[in-house]
Amino acid sequence: MTTGLTRRATATALGLASALALTACGTPSDGGTVEVAAASGTKTKINLSPDQDRVTTAKVDSIAAEVPAEIRERGTLEVVGSPGSAPPLAFYATDDKTVIGVEPDIASLVADVLGLELRLTTASWENVFVGLDSGKYDVGFSNITVTEERKKKYDFATYRKDTLGFEAKKGSGLKVTGPEDVAGRTVAVGSGTNQEKLLVEWSEENEKAGRKPVDIKYYQNDSDVHLALQSGRIDLYLGPHPTAAHHAATTGKTEVVGTYSGAGDTLQGLIAATTKKDSGLAEPLADALDEIIDNGTYGKVLERWGLADEAVTKSEVNPPGLPETGA
Repeated sequence: MTTGLTRRATATALGLASALALTACGTPSDGGTVEVAAASGTKTKINLSPDQDRVTTAKVDSIAAEVPAEIRERGTLEVVGSPGSAPPLAFYATDDKTVIGVEPDIASLVADVLGLELRLTTASWENVFVGLDSGKYDVGFSNITVTEERKKKYDFATYRKDTLGFEAKKGSGLKVTGPEDVAGRTVAVGSGTNQEKLLVEWSEENEKAGRKPVDIKYYQNDSDVHLALQSGRIDLYLGPHPTAAHHAATTGKTEVVGTYSGAGDTLQGLIAATTKKDSGLAEPLADALDEIIDNGTYGKVLERWGLADEAVTKSEVNPPGLPETGA
């Protein structure tokens, strides 16, 4: 069993590596861009307009041939993503209808390699998985973390590190490095996410240690979370680090006060393209991801969204994920 001290050390190391990966450098000058800074200190101007001029790449026939015949013959890659409210992962452009962000950009590159037309649909978190189960969608690009529980029903091809961020009202004085730092705190988290699983486990650990449990709250959307932070109804929000850092950078009203691996204290979490188990898509997706990693277009996409520090060097099919409770 891993001790609380190891957890704190791991969380602190992660914090030093990626805390505040985005910091405020300016405000939108023309309604179409916003400037933030990557962890390296270099400035990145993010295009918020619907005219994305996405990074593209060429079809690779040998990889395209791996795609199941039904999908090849159809000619489209049916991708499902988040509903467009989580910058810089996936969010609406200034026209309030075009979904932009790192997730659709990577999905677009993968479709290019496979020689397929990208058809992107947005769905609520639970309906991402319902649609994959039913075969309505081929693959989910929706900041989905590899977990051992999910691997029972889905296959994964990884493409980004998964780091979680604790977001608080600016000037709160809070710092989160382990379970004891959230004991008795009111913390918002998304239902059905790996963030929720980790927070529930931390709360249980606190109770076993004689500390107060976490008062966990659930909200329907990010705007409600941020209003709750500003009003003091919640102390913290636990979500994907990129969205927390982006919000802190662009509003100046919040700050990231701790980071943690999305797979727990002993394993680096990984975000993955997600398909129905045994669909035959995981391997070609991984090969397509390796192709864009190798040809440099993957790096360009992460750089344009200020997420270069979340890059991976290779796509893995079904790697170890967040352990099941009690595993």
